[in-house]
Amino acid sequence: MLDVIFFDIRYVRMEDRKRALVSRLLQYALVHELLGIRYGEIIINRTLEGKPYLECDKVGIEFPNFNFNVSHHGDFVAIASEPLCLVGLDIVCCVTPCKETIQEFIQNFSSYFSSLEWDNILSAGTCEEILVEFYKYWCLKEAYVKAIGSGLVYGLDKVEFHHNNWTNIFLKIDDVPLMEWRFWIFELGKRHWVSVARGPPRSATESYKRTLNKVEFDEEEYNQGLHLANASFVWKTVEQLVQVAYGVNGILDEQSARTCS
Repeated sequence: MLDVIFFDIRYVRMEDRKRALVSRLLQYALVHELLGIRYGEIIINRTLEGKPYLECDKVGIEFPNFNFNVSHHGDFVAIASEPLCLVGLDIVCCVTPCKETIQEFIQNFSSYFSSLEWDNILSAGTCEEILVEFYKYWCLKEAYVKAIGSGLVYGLDKVEFHHNNWTNIFLKIDDVPLMEWRFWIFELGKRHWVSVARGPPRSATESYKRTLNKVEFDEEEYNQGLHLANASFVWKTVEQLVQVAYGVNGILDEQSARTCS
């Protein structure tokens, strides 16, 4: 994984649409810091399915397939990027339902899980432990869907995750192991979890493939990307992101200001 950045938005009291705006700012900050592209020259578009991508011909050969994914839920917004593999990212906040029991709440989503996953969820322990287990599986499924750029959740019962106490996570689809994928899940604290997916570019949707520089890699080249060491988390506040956008002297050029707004 090339880079992962988090920042805490608990003290800003933003609603979802404001989280989305901060998410946009985070995307620009990542591209600017990693690739050295000026804010006013950054163009971020979306595929038909809503997958964000960088539209740019200035990415160097060390980033043959630069792509990123962003997520926000609860108190955090996060972004992850990869130089070669597809990357998917999802954050979940383990929110206890107010108007129904935990069992009633998770039952609404039972069709999205395989029989094995559903049994693991229901046998996790207490009601709170069941809810946490549910969110962890959901987080992984979302990371996979976002990595390939589908934006769709139907058929997720065939996307089956296996793990050893949430390590050594691997994926089966229609009972076939997908060994070219890697998955991780981390606890952020305060009942938040984040999952990261890394996989082959040829698994992307057709519209997303058209945004990538290269879809097919030989085995050696792909494995180099697949087995890259995970970068450490970089934590940033909203204030720090704004400082990056405005630069050292606190001045943001007019075009950059329009781009970020």
